[in-house]
Amino acid sequence: MSYTKKHVKIDLWPEKEKEKYPKNRETLKLTIPTLLLFCSICLLFLILLSPFTSPPQTTSLLPRTCDKNFTVYVYDLPKEFNTNLLQNCRNLNIYTDMCPHVANNGLGQPIRRGGGESKTWFATHQFIAEMIFHARVENHPCRTWEPSNADIFYVPFYGGLYASSVFREHNLTKRDELAVRLVDYVSGQRWWKRTNGRDHFLAIGRTAWDFMRSSDEAGTDFGANILMQMPPVMNMSVLTVERQPWEGDNQFGIPYPSYFHPYTSAEMVTWQNEMRSVERPHLFSFVGGKRKGLEKAAIRDELIRQCAGSSRCELLKCESGGTSCHDPMTVLGVMARSRFCLQAPGDSFTRRSTFDAMLAGCIPVFFSPHTMYTQYMWYLPEDRRSYSVFMGQKNSTEIEHELSRISESEVVQMRETIIGLIPRMTYAHPNATNYDLPDAVDVALEALSKQARGKVVYSL
Repeated sequence: MSYTKKHVKIDLWPEKEKEKYPKNRETLKLTIPTLLLFCSICLLFLILLSPFTSPPQTTSLLPRTCDKNFTVYVYDLPKEFNTNLLQNCRNLNIYTDMCPHVANNGLGQPIRRGGGESKTWFATHQFIAEMIFHARVENHPCRTWEPSNADIFYVPFYGGLYASSVFREHNLTKRDELAVRLVDYVSGQRWWKRTNGRDHFLAIGRTAWDFMRSSDEAGTDFGANILMQMPPVMNMSVLTVERQPWEGDNQFGIPYPSYFHPYTSAEMVTWQNEMRSVERPHLFSFVGGKRKGLEKAAIRDELIRQCAGSSRCELLKCESGGTSCHDPMTVLGVMARSRFCLQAPGDSFTRRSTFDAMLAGCIPVFFSPHTMYTQYMWYLPEDRRSYSVFMGQKNSTEIEHELSRISESEVVQMRETIIGLIPRMTYAHPNATNYDLPDAVDVALEALSKQARGKVVYSL
């Protein structure tokens, strides 16, 4: 199905001049009742005729309908576990004021594009997926209000926002207390007891490492709590922007949110076509800064060195106090001008930048399998070479040489694969209508429902 996006200019309704009453007001008194009678007769005629006429075509937005073979039930949790946390938005993150970022159901502040404020582009925070996921599921066409009919059960806990608000809490009991209360509450529900939680799931906007404290010594893991280590939670499915590759058997990677949240399929298709036709003068690019730690610092320093030394690479260096790397359009602009985008591990294995690059139609180049391949299996083709390039230690020393060896036909094919993946990597707007492409939430819900059918054994 193809879509075209029409741009219609709508002028402001002109203000009418005040009408002058005629001198003969008797004529006006007679005319008004006559007109009202005539309009009433016409309206009655149209109502009687309407069953025999076909409805006119309309461009009005229609609600989505459930065309999937599953239903999802959303727990109405006590507000302390989600929305009440937003009341303290200035202290939800020890590094930044989150108030601008929790606005618009977690989409953040609208971005100005083309001289005006956009309705589909937002300065979305990288660790806010849990809020967007919640808003999308609440409006999802496959949501059921009857738990007995549900295939899967969503527990909308804003665990990532809570975790980041207590990173500096040295009292481990206090750091864990909200997570402990959540588990006590959910595990006491009737529908939990039916399957011991095996058809229940969480969606968390931070990495799994923040919820897997391995010791009761506060200094062992910076700021981590024990949510994902609790036995009841280990029965659940946990969606997270980065899973633990070795121990996270019940963890499943979901995309970091980027900046594009379309209302309609037409908006998505228009963007995809733009990324097909955009000129890409640079062979590769790197957006990022240096990191601490021997391994992280080594790969970052090497990528910055090689990019800065190549006339075929565009470098956007992120430094303390700089603003360019926090400007979504600047970041996407660099990536849209590049054929390949280097994706070195960040503070952890994964990067939001990977999803920014794919949104821009830029082929990601990975230096660790855990940046993508072991994380987001629900979202990606099995053949990793169809959409990415992997460089080990041996060939990462000559990045320009290795990338220039890839033929033009291969580049075009890989880019087309990536552009085809954009819808399922994107979080559509929570109020999206006329949107029939599977987005990141649709993909997760369908995978969870299939998984639940295979492992659930009812005890009631």
